[in-house]
Amino acid sequence: MSPVTPPMPDLARAEAPRAPATASRDRGPRVAHHARPVLDGQLVRRAARDALVKLDPRRLIKHPVMFVVAVGAAFTSVLAVHAALTGEGDAPVGFVAAIALWLWFTVLFGNFAEAVAEGRGKAQADALRQARRDVPARILAAPRGDAATREVASSALRPGDVVLVEAGEVIPCDGEIVEGVAAVDESAITGESAPVIRESGGDRSAVTGGTRVLSDALIVRVTTAPGQTFLDRMIGMVEGARRLKTPNELALDILLAALTLVFLLVTVTLLPFSRYAVAAAGAGAPVTLTVLVALLVCLIPTTIGGLLSAIGIAGMDRLVQANVIATSGRAVEAAGDVDVLLLDKTGTITFGNRQARALHPARGVSMATLAEAAVVASLGDDTPEGKSIVTLGTAHLGGVAPAPSGDARVVRFTAETRMSGVDLPDRVVRKGAADAIARQAGGALPADVRGRVDEVASGGATPLVVIDGARVLGVVALADVVKPGIRERFAELRRMGIRTVMITGDNPLTAAAIAADAGVDDFLAEATPEAKLAMIRDYQAAGHLVAMTGDGTNDAPALAQADVAVAMNSGTQAAKEAANMVDLDSSPTKLLDIVTVGKQMLITRGALTTFSVANDLAKYFAIVPAAFAGVYPQLGRLDVMGLHSPASAVMSAVIFNALIIVALIPLALRGIVVRPRPAVETLRRNLLVFGLGGVVLPFPVIKLIDLAVVGLGLVA
Repeated sequence: MSPVTPPMPDLARAEAPRAPATASRDRGPRVAHHARPVLDGQLVRRAARDALVKLDPRRLIKHPVMFVVAVGAAFTSVLAVHAALTGEGDAPVGFVAAIALWLWFTVLFGNFAEAVAEGRGKAQADALRQARRDVPARILAAPRGDAATREVASSALRPGDVVLVEAGEVIPCDGEIVEGVAAVDESAITGESAPVIRESGGDRSAVTGGTRVLSDALIVRVTTAPGQTFLDRMIGMVEGARRLKTPNELALDILLAALTLVFLLVTVTLLPFSRYAVAAAGAGAPVTLTVLVALLVCLIPTTIGGLLSAIGIAGMDRLVQANVIATSGRAVEAAGDVDVLLLDKTGTITFGNRQARALHPARGVSMATLAEAAVVASLGDDTPEGKSIVTLGTAHLGGVAPAPSGDARVVRFTAETRMSGVDLPDRVVRKGAADAIARQAGGALPADVRGRVDEVASGGATPLVVIDGARVLGVVALADVVKPGIRERFAELRRMGIRTVMITGDNPLTAAAIAADAGVDDFLAEATPEAKLAMIRDYQAAGHLVAMTGDGTNDAPALAQADVAVAMNSGTQAAKEAANMVDLDSSPTKLLDIVTVGKQMLITRGALTTFSVANDLAKYFAIVPAAFAGVYPQLGRLDVMGLHSPASAVMSAVIFNALIIVALIPLALRGIVVRPRPAVETLRRNLLVFGLGGVVLPFPVIKLIDLAVVGLGLVA
């Protein structure tokens, strides 16, 4: 009999011990590995330098609100210099200079917030660049290990080239393994020190440029051009400066620009109105240009204008900390609005290591006969399930595994056939789903076998039927275990208005039992690629946003259709190309964390926008009476804070306007905690905390600043 299992790599030659077989499928988030403090000394120093660089008008003009503040700062600076040189001005030179200085601080603080968020990504990008380097690559004349090779630089590789990579060498470019199996060190990408197994012909055939082969050799077909590799895209996404704005950010930018234009027009018209009023009354003094600039800056939503970019960049950074790379900023936003999650049962809801628990012979079939056939059908099955069947069957045979003679052809499991086995010269042995085996056997299953299948499935286990030729021999029961705490997690998602759907290849009875145990809202049994795609389209047609995970080539159509598609890093290149996010940990449960990060980013942006608009109210009560009380004495009644003087009132409002940006930077970077509650309750809470809080908080703070300004003698 020829070998029916592929050769495994010689891990004795690896530089690190092999990870457990399930490690790459069931890793938890590696947040601790990538976590960085919100602010540290090195980050602050780098951000301070970048904040000065961002004063370049070509950069500032991309942020309309802060650009207007910068123009106001420059204008008041000119007024201060003119007053100092000529001794003439519409306000004391010290007051004008102080206003100009705080306006510059406002711009710098806004730049600093963005620079801090970008700096957190740049630190990660610098580490990734160390993995991206030009290395030698050996191109094969043909996709065979014994073919002649020629050496070129990795930058010269093009899609379709076939390269040989041996133990100790760096994989030169992204690609798909066409031959071989080896241990690969992916720590440069994932931060995980344990090597993973990569092999041809399965869902673990994709390799990433910059990773290192530790054992054996791989023949890899290049799938991406230099400069467009996964590593390049990672660097571009984690570097905030190269991040494209999301649709919601663009929409909010347009709104802020419109508000700024409206308030600019309002402010410009106030000067002639005040001069006309003074001329008509024959008393008082018109509003000064310095005060008008201060009023404009306090009217426009500078708080959210200074923090908007930082919120978006920080949201992407939180994904990076969770070892998820988003190739589309739109997908991160969509994750916050997702209301349907499609989750694989295996590895997500259950542990995924199904084990053979029992053999149930058909009527008239001995246990030894069923055990022997089950073992033979599984000799070419190197999955954990197949190996467990061999172990259980061999135990029933007294510890001696059958050794069929002659040539054997292994028939691999596929999503279409839903069965596997071995073709021998004198027999055909199969194991698989009950309906697939019934078609293979050419008729219905015996009544006792059908009953056993239903019994095993109704208990939450997976029944596999074994046949030898057309003879049905019995049932193998595979049992999996639902992960602890997953039911509570789904309950939290339900309270947030998110529907969970379990996707499984199991029969409907097994799927129903596990779905009830896990607490999911719905399930799709005997799932095929076509069925997954159809389900996603049906939900989208009903107005839902759908997220799903996948790792195989057969998942690619559904991933391409989903609004949020998360591919496993251990999966195929086709899955990665179809998805808009890649989970470096290859943990299917990561989808739950991605949804949380997306919601956190949207909630943070909405809450800080609410606060920014609300806190402007107190600034109106400070500046408007100070600016126009001389022209319209009735406006003096608006001075509810009892500020010391018009000059101190204007100064206090401008200082508060600058400092509030600094105070909110940590919240913008960390994000608001997302709690499992319906969207209406979340909106109500944020309106109370950030809306009402934004109205109330500035009044006492501005009053305290006024006392400090007067106490320090900064104004008369």
